[in-house]
Amino acid sequence: MLTDPIADMLTRIRNALAARHPKVDVPASRLKTEIARILKEEGYIQNFKVAEEGVRKTIKVYLKYQPSGRPVISRLERVSRPGSRVYVGRDDVPRVLGGLGVNILTTPRGVMTGRDARQAGVGGEILCQVW
Repeated sequence: MLTDPIADMLTRIRNALAARHPKVDVPASRLKTEIARILKEEGYIQNFKVAEEGVRKTIKVYLKYQPSGRPVISRLERVSRPGSRVYVGRDDVPRVLGGLGVNILTTPRGVMTGRDARQAGVGGEILCQVW
């Protein structure tokens, strides 16, 4: 049984980037689809598509590389874990690398980036950081 599906998704993306794969398949959920949407909006992945294979749904994440062949994502790490949740208030939403990176939060208004959470004036649980 998988205890942390979000960490599994991030690990699959990290491993696929290290192996220079063009895409990676991840078991689908609404939260993972929202994380993929934010990664696409922020320019860290090319695209994603939710596909139904029989009864199961998967997210096909199309990875993005620089012209030199290096991955666009240099670091992708889980912050809040099932054993150690990390919550922040609206005034304490951190910046990643002074604004160069992105953190993804779950808030009462949905899944959003740290920048959007600061603008909306909401806090929440920090899921992961990307840069």
